[in-house]
Amino acid sequence: MPQFRPLFLPPALALMLALFCALAPAQQAAFAQTIAAQPSLPPATGDSAQDAILVADRVSVEGRDILVAQGNVEAFFGTQRLRASKITYDRSQGQLVLEGPVVLTQGDNSVLMADTAQLDTQFANGLLRGARMILDQQVQMAANRIDRVDGRYTQLYKASVTSCRICTDNSTPLWQIQARRVIHDNEEKQIYFEDAQIHLKGTPIFWLPRLRLPDPSLKRAGGFLFPSTRQSSRLGAGVKIPYFFALSPHRDLTLTPYLTPQTRTLEWRYRQAFSSGEITFNGAFSDDRLKPDARGYLFGEGQFALPYDYQLAFKLKTTSDRTYMVDYAYGNEDRLPSEISLSRAKRDQFFQAEILSFQSLRDDETTTNTPTLQGDITLERRYFPTALGGELRTRLSMVGHHRYSDADIDGRDIRRANIGLDWHNSATLWGGMRGSLSFGIDVDSYLVDQDSTSISRDTVISPNATMALRWPLMKTAADGSLQTLEPVAALNLVGGSTPNVPNEESTLVEFDEGNLLALSRFPARDRVERDATLAYGVAWRRVAPGGWDTVLTLGQVARRQNNTDFSNSSGLQGQWSDVLAAWQLRKDGFSFTGRTLWDGVDLTKAEARLGWATPKLEVAASYLWLMEDPAEARTKAISEVLLASSYQVARHWKTDANWRYDLFDDRTAEAGVGLEYRNECLRLNLSLSRRYTSSSIIEPSTEIGLTIGIEGFSARTETENFARTCRN
Repeated sequence: MPQFRPLFLPPALALMLALFCALAPAQQAAFAQTIAAQPSLPPATGDSAQDAILVADRVSVEGRDILVAQGNVEAFFGTQRLRASKITYDRSQGQLVLEGPVVLTQGDNSVLMADTAQLDTQFANGLLRGARMILDQQVQMAANRIDRVDGRYTQLYKASVTSCRICTDNSTPLWQIQARRVIHDNEEKQIYFEDAQIHLKGTPIFWLPRLRLPDPSLKRAGGFLFPSTRQSSRLGAGVKIPYFFALSPHRDLTLTPYLTPQTRTLEWRYRQAFSSGEITFNGAFSDDRLKPDARGYLFGEGQFALPYDYQLAFKLKTTSDRTYMVDYAYGNEDRLPSEISLSRAKRDQFFQAEILSFQSLRDDETTTNTPTLQGDITLERRYFPTALGGELRTRLSMVGHHRYSDADIDGRDIRRANIGLDWHNSATLWGGMRGSLSFGIDVDSYLVDQDSTSISRDTVISPNATMALRWPLMKTAADGSLQTLEPVAALNLVGGSTPNVPNEESTLVEFDEGNLLALSRFPARDRVERDATLAYGVAWRRVAPGGWDTVLTLGQVARRQNNTDFSNSSGLQGQWSDVLAAWQLRKDGFSFTGRTLWDGVDLTKAEARLGWATPKLEVAASYLWLMEDPAEARTKAISEVLLASSYQVARHWKTDANWRYDLFDDRTAEAGVGLEYRNECLRLNLSLSRRYTSSSIIEPSTEIGLTIGIEGFSARTETENFARTCRN
């Protein structure tokens, strides 16, 4: 059968051609015809900006003004597409009468379907009966009658609205909204309901005289968000009702009243995006019966890209009292850090300047006797001298700690500065052995105020040298596994003397495979490992054909003289350190890692972590053992187990659980369970948690939370993986 491309013709010629084709023998051939357009029509695609396009299998003319198109009829106007089994066009009335099934598509986000319809030639005004409307392939609206008004408004009478998948005409969706009238504003992307009833499985559970929901294609819309409930042993049963304010395309505000018998709380969040960065602030204000004064917290963060590749970032954390965060389940941190920093990182240069402040929530610490304010400036550069070879690094850093107290010792303030110069070079030696050599010198200057046990000023010059060797050996075993064995050793020489200043930054030292060969294992420059030290170890790895990857590392540090600045639990005290043993075992979604420090008789530290992930199950477990050590502010040993898991019970059901057990006290510290149901139109979260730990300021508490959300009305909803399927 011959096919013709659509034509764009003047109205008079189009009508004559339609009459000719209706009488011609090739009446069954595909035919394209333009419909006479009104002068007020908006621009459309095609050669004529005011023409609508009609395509049909058969076209006939009745009288002077009636044009009838039948069989695979399609009409196009702008971004709108109309399909029907039959279209009758009355030119005198400027009206289209359509027989179904009728499908009207508007752009990419809206589809109207009806049994019959009457529309004008612009598809902007008209009536559809037995109609259904689908928005963004998510929200379905069914009504006995739908009116089109000015191409902007779609009015539905006695309508049912849902985002749940409906498999048959008689099936009842999980939830739906029935309303006397529903209006969809295509320009504002809003859906308005009058006399609305919310039904759950066909049963009405809530009535609202007015209701507004966003079109699912709308990215930002102000209004109420779905509430959540929370039951707390400290605050009682309460409800949170958030309201979202879309202040502009680049900033918004969310206010959430939280009401219980024990508190009146207003939570809030403010966000704003700039051309070069963004900021976010979260907080809450509370008037409760737990404490006589007003309570609250404020968290904020932001980052900005500045000229010349500089980055400005800030973080703010503060609260009114020590227990507010725990009472309202806003967080478990026992110290709140705030900071502002300016930094730039390039290939051969690094700069950072920052100011930090700490608010302690521990019951044994105060803001007067802890260093609550700290300043830090670091500048590093590296060079590659051609004549000397290797890499040359320069370093300048300054750090200051300030306490608000003016008392002796408790109000101690310390400032220090460091200038360093290091040269490093490496080469491949005989038999594939890798050798490296480095020399350097550091000048450290210290100023101490308000501490009668320390000198007020001290300067230390520390030359250093390091020689390190690595010998990677590799072989393929008979079973096809690839094995590597790498002995390592480093001889470090550091001169100078230990400054007569208090140790404030290097009180917590970690000894692991990452710093086995380091020049100093102290985390800051107020303490340095001096004299001669020898670090040695071996790393073994086996990669099996089946995918199992096993790594084992052993190491130890020996020194000529004992360093008394290390704590007993650091594993580095004495002339011979504890033996470090670390291992890893991995395959696909399984991983097991562990690390221990052994002094020849007992374990000083031990930790192990297990992870296992499958498409349905995720499990994480960890064990920690730390010995008692007053030097690290640990008055008793720590021995605890932590378990966390989640399981996809079915496509729409997911559970999770967590449990922390204190083996030293032989009791549960924390426990919690959660249940989630999610499909294409509903999301439900139920959680239960219990905190058993207590102190002089924190009491045990139990929390129960319930959150219900309707899916499908958000532009960012990702529900395809959770959509239910229909069975034939």
